Amino acid sequence: MPESSIVVQPEPADSSSYTAAARLQAAGLQSAIAVFEQAATEVPIPSAPQPIVIADYGASTGYNSLLPVNAAIAVLRKRTRPEHSVLVVHTDKPDNDFTALFRTLEEDPDTYLRKDRATFASAVGRSFYSQILPSASVNLGWSSWAIQWLSRVPAVIGDHLQVAYCSDESVRVAYAKQAAHDWHEFIAFRGRELCPGGRLVVTTMAIGEDGEFGYRPLLSAMMDGLNELATDGLLTDDEVTRMCVPTVGRRAADFAAPFAPSGRFERLEIEHLEIFDAEDRFWGRYRIDSDAAAFGARWAGFARASVFPTLSNALADGNADPRAAEIFDRLEAGVAQRLTAAPQQMQIPLAHVVLFKRPKS
Repeated sequence: MPESSIVVQPEPADSSSYTAAARLQAAGLQSAIAVFEQAATEVPIPSAPQPIVIADYGASTGYNSLLPVNAAIAVLRKRTRPEHSVLVVHTDKPDNDFTALFRTLEEDPDTYLRKDRATFASAVGRSFYSQILPSASVNLGWSSWAIQWLSRVPAVIGDHLQVAYCSDESVRVAYAKQAAHDWHEFIAFRGRELCPGGRLVVTTMAIGEDGEFGYRPLLSAMMDGLNELATDGLLTDDEVTRMCVPTVGRRAADFAAPFAPSGRFERLEIEHLEIFDAEDRFWGRYRIDSDAAAFGARWAGFARASVFPTLSNALADGNADPRAAEIFDRLEAGVAQRLTAAPQQMQIPLAHVVLFKRPKS
């Protein structure tokens, strides 16, 4: 299973649609950066020559963390000398595209390596569901659109791509148990890695008080598109049944559960927790330009980048299946066509969580 999603889209600097401001419109990113900046004002700074360590958990290709890390470094620079080294550690699973990650860090116009000469990049190819950095070594942590991915698929969903819309109660229970286990493991190991006084900012899918996971029009378009491909013989019914997007949204109580009853776990405590509906930036553009085709294409492109790759696990030959490219091309086109025909605003429930490691008294 992946441990990251590409949410901030990779657009070249010479693209007519590229601006740093456009990237800030990625769902929940701007408010998450504000939370991250606040955390950067409060974490302890080690004495030089020991570097300030920022960990990016679930880095993917690096696009999601460029602006947040830049913002945090700018805050830290107000608190320390310009030559004080900052070490940014990007983590993801071993099969992540680390070549793309390092190319992003080298070439992207928003890379922090161009903006701060005393900042250095490294990467760790291990799952964040284990301890992957030395104990008490991380001053500031960031994780966006990553912890929603389960460490394993606990059951076949069968009647939908997303467990939130599955009709089988036993399947929903299995996914809830796996989600609880994964969150427990994630924060347990981050509690060891954070230094006393360190903070970790997490942005992830959530479920609000209305009980909604969100994304209904997009997921419906994907399901209809897959069923059409099965009708056309490009996919088998069994492959469609086994396809799923193993992500979960968590409620406030789910985030808080490991900390009960004392409010602390591995010396961590929740310093800040908010669940909100993020802005659908594609819908915002559509309301301005009334370009339904562009609306459909943007959401279809988002789905292809962020979730289509995991669907290939259900193909007969997995990621190496020779049909994969055609399936994704046709599925993307089908999703775009359906959303173009009936544009609807997406509900995007998100959570910002700040975890604080309290120093020993």
